[in-house]
Amino acid sequence: MRLGVLDIGSNTGHLLVVDARGGAAPMPASKYKEPLRLAEHLDADGAVTDSGIAALTTFVGHALEAAEDKGCEEIFSFATSAIRDAVNAEAVLAHVRERTGVDILVLPGEDEARLTFLAVRRWFGWSSGRLAVFDIGGGSLEIASGSDAAPDVAWSLPLGAGRVARQYFSGGRPDGSTLRTMRREIRAAIARDAGHVLRGGPPDHAVATSKTFRSLSRICGAAPSSDGPLVKRVLPADELEEWIPKLIEMSQAEIAMLPGVSQYRTHQIVAGALLASAVMDIFDLAELDICPWALREGVILERLDKMSVLG
Repeated sequence: MRLGVLDIGSNTGHLLVVDARGGAAPMPASKYKEPLRLAEHLDADGAVTDSGIAALTTFVGHALEAAEDKGCEEIFSFATSAIRDAVNAEAVLAHVRERTGVDILVLPGEDEARLTFLAVRRWFGWSSGRLAVFDIGGGSLEIASGSDAAPDVAWSLPLGAGRVARQYFSGGRPDGSTLRTMRREIRAAIARDAGHVLRGGPPDHAVATSKTFRSLSRICGAAPSSDGPLVKRVLPADELEEWIPKLIEMSQAEIAMLPGVSQYRTHQIVAGALLASAVMDIFDLAELDICPWALREGVILERLDKMSVLG
């Protein structure tokens, strides 16, 4: 059957259309996305502004048309950090539902981590042993670990690359004092609960997913997306450390020229690199494997699992 997954993130709205059946990997059939940057459409009280609501509603309408044009039988719609944290989330989703007929589920951070872990487990399989999975989004950082299909530990921190960039770098290029403050605060926040992962022993396989990690690995020399999803890609900690001082000194225009960097994400690459470095230091990881599957695939896989159980 053909399924659509509509993902409303802090940076981007994504529609992924796949051909799916039980016992087989979901095969991408079509994609549609727009750079919503919802986290930047929040007012001083933490509410999504009228312009943000209008942009979201328009995107959902376009995505619905695209899904119908591609023959989707079902569409699963969810929102992550930007809507999850908005004080007017219910009103925003009610407006979208009224105008488009699409009912968007707000996904808790723990479920986001759990479903991403499921996708990584299915991609790499049981031979990975104990997995540790990290996902830097625009608004949050998800961490999960475990030896089974479901993680033993799954949690979400408000440390997305976009959020950190707005908090610490809103005045432009960060100075040394700002960088030290940011480095200290984000590492303390990650380390506070790191024992939940480390208590189970070091992971047999450490994996990163989603756009920030993919961009950083590409900057560090990983193969381009045009080489296909089966090519092994890694993010080495030592190469990332070499790049961080260079990235800090670069303008956004210069960063936009780097391989794998989308123009509308240039403002958060430095923050993403510092978050990735913090994760790798705190969990003592020399490198992270990059997984092409992430949250959207996890949503699809869980749906297929439920269909199999129902027969």
